[in-house]
Amino acid sequence: MATRYIGIDVHSSSCTIAVMGPSGKRLREWQVETDHRVLVEAIKGVDGERYVCFEEGTLSDWLYQILEPAAKELQVIQPLKRRGTKNDSVDAWACAEAMRVQSRDVVRVFKAPKQFLSLRKATRAHLLIQRDMVRVKNRIHASYRARGVRDLNDEIYDRKQRESWQAKLPPAQRRLVEHFCLELDGLVEATQQAEAWLREEASKVDVVRLLSTAPGIGILRASHIVATVLTPHRFRTRSQFWAYCGLGVVMRSSSDWCKTDSGWKRGVVAQTRGLKNGQPLLKNVFKGAARTVLIMKDHPLKQRYQRQLSDGQKPNLAQLTLARRIAAAVLAMWKANQEYDVAKQQIAA
Repeated sequence: MATRYIGIDVHSSSCTIAVMGPSGKRLREWQVETDHRVLVEAIKGVDGERYVCFEEGTLSDWLYQILEPAAKELQVIQPLKRRGTKNDSVDAWACAEAMRVQSRDVVRVFKAPKQFLSLRKATRAHLLIQRDMVRVKNRIHASYRARGVRDLNDEIYDRKQRESWQAKLPPAQRRLVEHFCLELDGLVEATQQAEAWLREEASKVDVVRLLSTAPGIGILRASHIVATVLTPHRFRTRSQFWAYCGLGVVMRSSSDWCKTDSGWKRGVVAQTRGLKNGQPLLKNVFKGAARTVLIMKDHPLKQRYQRQLSDGQKPNLAQLTLARRIAAAVLAMWKANQEYDVAKQQIAA
């Protein structure tokens, strides 16, 4: 049976489909409507074993769900960066080629559209509404600063105390801040409702309760982890999980070797260049968990952190190590389906 590599460039009204053979020969290209039935029929109309690829986007979850039964293998990739000509045809053929050659430079996106669906939607609602609330608070804060008002605190957001602060502004600026505060009041209520929905959905997922026993990880952070990772078996080692979470340290070097009287030796040139770009939500979750552990009393992880500082390690690197330990513990707990055991940390300490 012939093998066919199919690339799809997806848009809200139309999709461009490109079919490529095993040798890279371009066999066919055509456009179809972005419709469930039309897309499934178009893919099933391609004879042979179908390997389908398209870019991550707004429609990728829906497209993955409807096309999965029609394809032998389905991959979603991060949007490709390229120079020169760019159009629907070029993007579709690039997806087909990425599927055919399986280049390591292409970032593939894990998809499981039906897994933890309600929890994922509740998590997304909570995160987006919370971000909107932060943006509005920043606008209010900036409005006061723009008029030279100093020593600001959380009273400028409080319904009962904000009027005394607004009196310090000229009339036009005051009206502007009043409208921002109206928006903030609505977002505060929406955030509370979104958090209640998230906790309700989290209570239905056993693994959320399991991960919430880790230090610094409560129900909300555990919900974010589960809704983002979906399954721990995507990661064979903790180093892979660290890289995905943005906690993998990048080391770069050049001109590594130097000549001495006894021969060639590797020079001390390696330098830390920072953290790998990973999933920003998980990065914030584990770094926030590390900060929570630091305010705990007599926790073994905090004691190890203090011992690192005593040994001369910089606070930011010690805190990063703490975040990596929490991430490794969460991954191990999830794989073994076991609650956090503080005795293991005491033994290690």
